[in-house]
Amino acid sequence: MALRNTTQRWGVIAQTFHWVIVALLIVQVTLAEMADDLPAGVRKLTLLARHKSVGITILGLVILRLVWRAVNEHPPLPGNLKPYEQQLARLTHVALYVLLFAMPLSGWTLSSARGFPVSWFGFLQLPDLVPKSRPLYDALLLTHHTLAWFLFAVVALHVAGALKHHFIHHDDVLRRMLPFTRQ
Repeated sequence: MALRNTTQRWGVIAQTFHWVIVALLIVQVTLAEMADDLPAGVRKLTLLARHKSVGITILGLVILRLVWRAVNEHPPLPGNLKPYEQQLARLTHVALYVLLFAMPLSGWTLSSARGFPVSWFGFLQLPDLVPKSRPLYDALLLTHHTLAWFLFAVVALHVAGALKHHFIHHDDVLRRMLPFTRQ
């Protein structure tokens, strides 16, 4: 399989970005849920530190993915889609990218507002984005949770669209993003 994208299929690099981000989003939800169930303490702080590190990793991967997408051709949407379906597909992808930026940035900012440092797996200490502020922290915490629900909804729409293409339209939209498959 080709490393670069073609007009027929996503390449290995684009697929890797896609599926690694998917896996890390699952890790994020798991870490957040585990931390929410814990009382304040070292274990909770450890899980939240991992959650922040994975979030920063996702942010970096999304940036790299967008750069890769900008310098590569990519498969077009199928020609048999109705205009509203094409717009919905484009809007869904834009929303995914916006949310994949907004989630880690809102988390990083809310940590800064609470006075908790953000590091990348203990190797790189990131600067605070805002000064410590309890009202700002409270607002950003609500924002971060709200964005998480929006991200969940948009991901569900994205998955539903991929499954519709596969099982109803019987086209290659899903297969061209799956590794180890052919057209």
